[in-house]
Amino acid sequence: MAARILRSAALAAAVLAALAAAQPAIAQVSVASGVDAGELDVPVNKSQVIRADRPYSKALIGNPDIADIIPISNTSVYVLGKKTGTTSLTLYDRSNRLIAVMDIVVGPDVMTLKRQLGELIPADQISARMSNDSVILEGMVSNAVEADRAVQIADTYAPGKVVNLLSLGSAQQVMLEVRFAEVKRSALSQIGVNWDVLSDGGKLQGIAGGGASLSGAVDPVTGLLPLKHGAIVDSFGIISRAFRGLGENFNVTLDALEKKGAITTLAEPTLIALSGETASFLAGGEFPVPVVQNNGGGSNGSNTGTFTVEWKPFGVSLAFTPTVLADGVINMVVAPEVSSIDPSASIVINNLTIPGLQTRRAKTVIEIRDGESFAMAGLIRKDFQDTVRQVPLLGSLPIIGALFRSTGFQHEESELVIIVTPRLVRPVPAGALKVPTDRVGPPNEADLLLNGRTDTGVPPAARPFVTPAPPPPRPPGGMSQAKPIGFEKDYGHEL
Repeated sequence: MAARILRSAALAAAVLAALAAAQPAIAQVSVASGVDAGELDVPVNKSQVIRADRPYSKALIGNPDIADIIPISNTSVYVLGKKTGTTSLTLYDRSNRLIAVMDIVVGPDVMTLKRQLGELIPADQISARMSNDSVILEGMVSNAVEADRAVQIADTYAPGKVVNLLSLGSAQQVMLEVRFAEVKRSALSQIGVNWDVLSDGGKLQGIAGGGASLSGAVDPVTGLLPLKHGAIVDSFGIISRAFRGLGENFNVTLDALEKKGAITTLAEPTLIALSGETASFLAGGEFPVPVVQNNGGGSNGSNTGTFTVEWKPFGVSLAFTPTVLADGVINMVVAPEVSSIDPSASIVINNLTIPGLQTRRAKTVIEIRDGESFAMAGLIRKDFQDTVRQVPLLGSLPIIGALFRSTGFQHEESELVIIVTPRLVRPVPAGALKVPTDRVGPPNEADLLLNGRTDTGVPPAARPFVTPAPPPPRPPGGMSQAKPIGFEKDYGHEL
């Protein structure tokens, strides 16, 4: 009985072993490690030779359309770049054991590009590398012009696919000094003669002069309409004389005005910007201008448009974009503007007065060295206007005709000069610059009440005035040479 049980157990074990042997084994897959041979850059239509450290038996290329290979010996392979792209090269030995896998990158010819960059821009260290079908530029250049040249050279190898990672050695800052000098002269002269004639009986009346009018109610005594003169305002001298002649009553009024004036405008804005960046400046203000957004009609024909307000700037404005070139030359796009509100050019819309602007604007592109100045614009304008008002025939008589006419003339001259001076600047230590508030402060009560001192920057009233010493001369080439009194020498005309 025991022997039978043992035979049954042995038979069951044999069946289980046979079933286990009949099932297939599960495959174990792993990626070969330690065989990565790096990356090889191959220019399009050029070749490279790869050498292995031990003999190989089989060489395989992943994509033959990108690169082609030709075995040269049992340790070297010839690789030819055919089309831009990335593939891989795999080497096996005689026992079909994997030797190495190498990435093949076919793209622009960066080797020739590096050589040309070294020849054309020798002062800077610029490197180039391939990234798919693009070229990456790395390194440090002295200025933005050299970086732009390097990008232009690399663009010939990879048009439109240049990645610029170049950095400037130091950020260059440009300070622009602009001087607006404007002088306006005006001369106005007016002489007017007014005549009044009235008879004793009131049957004859007449006037001659500016603003003569016939209006009002009829005089019940004479049966005539009253004659009136216009009011004489804003005149400097008025003389009136009444006399009797030729049996009639005469009244003569003479008004005369002569006005001369000069306006001088001087603005000196200063602005700083990094090379290649745009900076703007405005010293002035803004005035509102109503704008109709929609113009709809109401039921009764009224206008129900919606108004919004836009703000228009005026004053002294400046915008410039500097680019520092080689040898300290500065390329600049300069756009200065001087504008002021002109009441004579204003318009009235729906009882709203919108003022006009008198604008002087210029824009130019120049190249100039550090510290040099140039006159950007010289504007000369002359306006002349004369007016003669007279009694027909009588005003044309010689000598005596002056009593029957009024004359006036107006003459205006203006001249504007814009002088620009760029300078290369660097920051200064903190505290080295002074501001006006450093020397001006509120006074104490004793100085205010006893000495009349309004602030610490104004000397007491009892202290005699002392002429301040002139400032030290500025270095040549700056704006110190641009004196307004020298314009007649430089431009051939007087202010």
